[in-house]
Amino acid sequence: MKLCEGRIAIVTGAGRGLGRAHALMLAKHGAKVVVNDLGSSADGIGQDTSPAQEVVETIRAAGGEAVANGANVATWDGAKSLIDTAVSHFGGLDILINNAGILRDRMLINMTEQEWDSVTNVHLKGTFAPTHHAANYWRQLSKDGKKVDARVINTSSHSGLFCNIGQANYAAAKAGIAAFSLVAARELQRYGVTVNAIAPRATTRMTEGLVQWTPEQLERREPEWIASLVTWLASSQSSGVSGRVFEAWGYGYSVAESWQHGPLAEASKDPSTLGPEITRIVGEARKNAGIDRDTWMDI
Repeated sequence: MKLCEGRIAIVTGAGRGLGRAHALMLAKHGAKVVVNDLGSSADGIGQDTSPAQEVVETIRAAGGEAVANGANVATWDGAKSLIDTAVSHFGGLDILINNAGILRDRMLINMTEQEWDSVTNVHLKGTFAPTHHAANYWRQLSKDGKKVDARVINTSSHSGLFCNIGQANYAAAKAGIAAFSLVAARELQRYGVTVNAIAPRATTRMTEGLVQWTPEQLERREPEWIASLVTWLASSQSSGVSGRVFEAWGYGYSVAESWQHGPLAEASKDPSTLGPEITRIVGEARKNAGIDRDTWMDI
């Protein structure tokens, strides 16, 4: 069964790793794919069109339809060119998967302004800008009386949800993407657009060498486990699911639960009286996720 037969998709950062797996599985399930990749290194240096073109050739060799796009999605015009490419080449757009990203890990006391700006720019603006242009395309279709059944799938991270040490820039950007996805889901539902995010855990060039995984763990960290969920979210079957962040890997899929109201203390304008009550509610509250995570998430 092909879940995305005839649907038109954009995948950013699709030349390697997770993005490549998304593009290939979407094509396998009948989608026509715009394969976007700037072709930079994992830390965002350089440019090379060959990774995107290789994915396109792989899709075409299997009988699918794809076209390469080398635009920088963190630029306004580059992001717009993605939507223009989908519309001009395939005649429309149904799916936007924002996956492009880089890493420049550093303890915050050593992090440079450029390391902060480059990571947050690629991840946050590189998610916002394509979504902005795609949303305007779908809004116009809706205003013209045409039925829209569109999907935005953004890429958050375990680090954004649970706050890895040494990744202040990356974690802040990925947490921002999770929040952005929930806001966008609420704003775009009137146009027939769902918005969700994934927090994947996979072995790619951005994570290789960080831990010595066992063969079983490596198998469970293959990108295809995540691409499977993304492909379902991209399909018409997922029309009732929006505003969710999914943790995803070969050990399972989980719906992440955002900030919740916790224990309550009575307010006071006298700070000298607050100690006992604040101590009480902190003690009653759940531990921070980064300190007290579920065992299965640490595998």
